[in-house]
Amino acid sequence: MAEDEVRMTEPGLFDLDAVVVGQPKRSRWRRYLGPVLAVSTREGTTLAWVTCTDDTHYVLTHTSGDVIVRIEQYGPAEFRFTDAAHREIGHADAPGLFKSLQLKLRTDQGRHLFLTRPGLPYTQWHLTETAPEGVPTQGLLGRVTVSTIDPWIGLQQYAVDMDPRLGAGDRRTVVAAVICLHLLRRPPGDSAAPG
Repeated sequence: MAEDEVRMTEPGLFDLDAVVVGQPKRSRWRRYLGPVLAVSTREGTTLAWVTCTDDTHYVLTHTSGDVIVRIEQYGPAEFRFTDAAHREIGHADAPGLFKSLQLKLRTDQGRHLFLTRPGLPYTQWHLTETAPEGVPTQGLLGRVTVSTIDPWIGLQQYAVDMDPRLGAGDRRTVVAAVICLHLLRRPPGDSAAPG
């Protein structure tokens, strides 16, 4: 079977119910210059990379190099998501004193989603939806669980489980928000412990 045929039959990044967003493994002894994060399947197949273009701009690209989502950070905890054509496709912001406790998301379809964890010692965020009036609508739509994959240098990964009720645009916003969550907890160049 030709490589193009294989690529056509594989599910797309936002068709998957589960992905892993994590810091790529690296040498403990050499300076790392690669991507900030990798997005992969649960089995470990890398689907996309996140690179930092400057202090406030990040790009999620397919492994082929094609742009999927651009993430612009403006303000201390607000993010705008745009597609390859620079159209806005979502937004995330973290209200409150502890920025990693809750992210408010807005998808390109206008859905209001929340990634929330009960407190700083918890390692899991719940994804829920709330109507614009603030009324919960669909219950639990997913989970994000963080773990340390290399305690020596503190590499983190986020297992993202999403409900089948989420469409591709919603999943794109959730994956972009998990990238933002990591950036809030571990800003590039920051060696402090995660929050």
